[in-house]
Amino acid sequence: MSFDPRLLNGAGVIAAVAEAGNFARAAETLGLTPSGVSRAVARLEARVGVRLFDRTPRLVTLTEEGQRFHAHIIPLLAGLEEAASDAAGAAAVVSGRLRVSVDPWFARMILAPALRRFMARYPLLSLDLVTSNYREEMMTGTDVAIRFGPPDTASLIARKLVETRILTCASRGYLEQHGEPETPHDLGQHECLMFRDPQTGRPFPWEFHRGREVVRVGAAGRLVMDDPSAAVAACIGGQGVFQSFEMGLGAWLANGDLIQILPEWADEHYPLYAYHLSRHLPPAKVRAFVDFVQAIVGEVQPASGV
Repeated sequence: MSFDPRLLNGAGVIAAVAEAGNFARAAETLGLTPSGVSRAVARLEARVGVRLFDRTPRLVTLTEEGQRFHAHIIPLLAGLEEAASDAAGAAAVVSGRLRVSVDPWFARMILAPALRRFMARYPLLSLDLVTSNYREEMMTGTDVAIRFGPPDTASLIARKLVETRILTCASRGYLEQHGEPETPHDLGQHECLMFRDPQTGRPFPWEFHRGREVVRVGAAGRLVMDDPSAAVAACIGGQGVFQSFEMGLGAWLANGDLIQILPEWADEHYPLYAYHLSRHLPPAKVRAFVDFVQAIVGEVQPASGV
């Protein structure tokens, strides 16, 4: 069978229909009419000589032959996209679908308020955003991931974006009722809001850094959480003392909802990394997103951060 260049267009349509599940949504993604998508699928099926989709009034699904065809073309389409990015360099068009896995705290406090700017900058790009604290399989079906903590995934490209301080905070009402601790060890007499490490399932230990001096305390409390936004809300509500990233706390510290305690023991820093697959040159959409994240963390990071 001689190569027909029209197969390339058909392959893109097949991928869009398989992902969307029907012709109408695929048409929106491709900028075509549903009838145009249907005709393109029919032409490709005639060209390859097999039925690629089973069609019902509400759903379009790949046949067994279609699944095999789809499995073969996806790497080819990804390779074409990478080749185009490689050839065009920084001028490559940022388009298509970008799948991102982001730490929930960063997603809510930093990224989400800035997304309108990102989407307006790249009108040909669609964003599929998943929030998760977990690192296991964070790149499964994902183009780029954003996580706090030191890098520990050798198979991925890791780009350090910023470091943020760890602050210890409480509400004014809590401090008026229970008093303000003067040393880290005083926290043994306080109710601490514990944050669960998603990797171990156990609460993170509390450390306090002052220059090169490091003190670990036996912080404990009746409330253990895995959502930092909920923990901050409980802290503002007067439930107890909480340790949090400084990044994202600015508004609450400025209006007095949160009070930083033990400020002389706030020299611990925690890094934020972007991860993508090991490629010589990541697609333009990945580079654009990571560059944008780098820019917005620079806007919100306090001067004390690194």
